[in-house]
Amino acid sequence: MRPGQSRKAQIRLFIAYVVAVVGAVVGLLLAIISVADPVGFAALRTAAQEVVSPVARLTRSVTGTASGINDSIAAYFAAGSQNRRLRAQVEEQQRDLVEASTLAEENRQLRLLLKLDEQGSGGIANGYLLTSNPTSSRRLAILSIGRNRGVQAGMPIRAADGLIGRVLDAGPTTARVLLLTDSDNIVPLRRASDGLPALASGRGNGELDIRTLNLADNPFKPGDILVTSGTGGIYRPNIPVALVVRLQNDGAVARPLADPAKVDIVAVLPAYAAVSGASEIAP
Repeated sequence: MRPGQSRKAQIRLFIAYVVAVVGAVVGLLLAIISVADPVGFAALRTAAQEVVSPVARLTRSVTGTASGINDSIAAYFAAGSQNRRLRAQVEEQQRDLVEASTLAEENRQLRLLLKLDEQGSGGIANGYLLTSNPTSSRRLAILSIGRNRGVQAGMPIRAADGLIGRVLDAGPTTARVLLLTDSDNIVPLRRASDGLPALASGRGNGELDIRTLNLADNPFKPGDILVTSGTGGIYRPNIPVALVVRLQNDGAVARPLADPAKVDIVAVLPAYAAVSGASEIAP
């Protein structure tokens, strides 16, 4: 339908013409005023700015709010992505830490083996203490090697820091160890400083009872170092055994220098009497 055939279309077209003509006239007047009366034109421009400034501030506020919302949404998704990256980095660092701890433990065990060799332990084999039962009435541990490595009942077991105990019985690939702190394990000792003879027996609680052969006197004092004497065979002389921690009426209480709960690698030694012969056993 053409505009000439619709009254509404004719009115809209007329209004458009009027608006265009009025806009052209106003623009021409403003141009003339700006040339003829710059001061008045400046005043008009200032008034126009005051009229439109509230609308501009409102528009700016809405735009700023929308921009802030967009920034918050973008920051939220960016934070989520960053958190995923950080979690991945933490997991990777944890894996690296576990690997480093494993390598450190392997190196520590290798150093202990080297220390045992440097001490001239003369062991027939090295193994691991797999389990121990410090809370049981018996003080036993499982050794990771058995008859397959020449382990036999009665052989002493020592760690780098000192005596652990002796083999109670040996199986094909494992052995049971009677720990030094078991009440059935009695070890002949001497004080390292002067050779004073004594006997050690387990208390069943991780400590040792130390008794001198002279019951009329108690010559021990805290800090005394006790080593094997070699008397009676089994344990060769001069293996570190215990440290005196306190005195009691008939002797002293000592703490083993080698803690089975903290020891991993141990050396199995040949029985002293079987190697040296009875003539070489200290009196």
